[in-house]
Amino acid sequence: MFEKDMNISFLLDFYGDVLSDKQRTVLSDYYNEDLSLAEIAQNAGITRQGARHIIKKAEEELIFLETKLGLANHFLKVQTLTGQIVADLKAIRLALPDSAADLAEKIAAQEERIRTLEQIGE
Repeated sequence: MFEKDMNISFLLDFYGDVLSDKQRTVLSDYYNEDLSLAEIAQNAGITRQGARHIIKKAEEELIFLETKLGLANHFLKVQTLTGQIVADLKAIRLALPDSAADLAEKIAAQEERIRTLEQIGE
């Protein structure tokens, strides 16, 4: 049977603009809208087999791009590391004595810069 790899939806966010409009629409309908092959085929004016073929080819292209470029994997690593840094900074700030308020403010500013970087990456 034709099983969904939900990682494809994530890769579609990164590399979707590289696909043709039809590939992007069909893949989005399948993964993001959870439409059946029959529904996709009807919407696109193609056969069910044609929809399946477009999905498989687009999946292969997304996987190829991720294998060569690794942008999605890199994003996940950066997101994980920034989350750990923010958690560590919060723990340090809580452990500081009251006399270190200035240092705590600097740490808070760094936390805000990291949050801004995370938002830019989204």
